[in-house]
Amino acid sequence: MDAKHPVNPAKVEWSGENPGIYLKDSPDGDWSTLGIFFRVVYSPHGRGCTMIILDKPDEPLGLPDTYNICLTDNETLTDYLVGDFMSKFPSFRGRKGLETMTRVPLDSVSTRVDMPDYYMESAIGRDIEAVMTWRQLQEPFAAEVPVEISATGEHDMYSVFLEAKDAEITVNGDHLSGSVVGRTFLGRQMSTAFLALSETWLTPG
Repeated sequence: MDAKHPVNPAKVEWSGENPGIYLKDSPDGDWSTLGIFFRVVYSPHGRGCTMIILDKPDEPLGLPDTYNICLTDNETLTDYLVGDFMSKFPSFRGRKGLETMTRVPLDSVSTRVDMPDYYMESAIGRDIEAVMTWRQLQEPFAAEVPVEISATGEHDMYSVFLEAKDAEITVNGDHLSGSVVGRTFLGRQMSTAFLALSETWLTPG
């Protein structure tokens, strides 16, 4: 058997962290709240952080009607992440709120961690403070996801995942609707709240 070559010839698109929290009011219903966070350390558009929260994913609304919001410190990077990646993720595909969310300049972002009890990302911009919290974190596992089963269907993805058994999203102290549910993810049962660390997306050559 030939040894696997240590250098992957695919084009590196971006690398960083990409944890998410997807909540439902009913296990059999659609998503009630979607939240995702990007901390990108390499991309063709530089570095940056973006937190996107859709309080009403299917409503073509933004502030002040609902918390369909995007806090970002790199608009060009955010356009790239949303257009080439996030809008193709199954949970976000076709969501009207993604098109109408209010962009808010990100003033600061902070991380608080006490593993395995909790992991928290807080984003502050203008009059918005959004907090994503993951609790009851499980053992990490590494994933190599080929293009055929990746979330975009166009890229290979490598990441380290930690499932969270419980999670919540708050905006300005308001707890957004929904709870973590179970789903099949990469051939195993996991909750819909997860950390995705050391994540790298590649375009196959």
